[in-house]
Amino acid sequence: MKVGPLVSIIFNLLFELIQLYTWVVLAACIFSFLLGFGILDPRNRIVWNISNFLYRMTEPVLQPIRNMLPNIANIDLSPLVLLLLIQYVLTPLLAKIYGMLMVGIA
Repeated sequence: MKVGPLVSIIFNLLFELIQLYTWVVLAACIFSFLLGFGILDPRNRIVWNISNFLYRMTEPVLQPIRNMLPNIANIDLSPLVLLLLIQYVLTPLLAKIYGMLMVGIA
């Protein structure tokens, strides 16, 4: 089975989107800390818009993880679990699928 260059483009796009989402999760964590410690004012419209955007981007993925994790002294470990899942499960799985498609093993 011959695979065209479109598959390479799609997988490169997927890897870039995963990398971008990783940065969004990290930004949401940092933003959450800054809001929690009172460094940023949530009444500021720009801060609120950024916070709302980050919340809407990360919450649909973090909420199911949060539901499965036990409560540990009010520390939210769901972003850490998500980043570890992306790093050690999703990215290698996509790389393996891409490698299988490029070599022709299916």
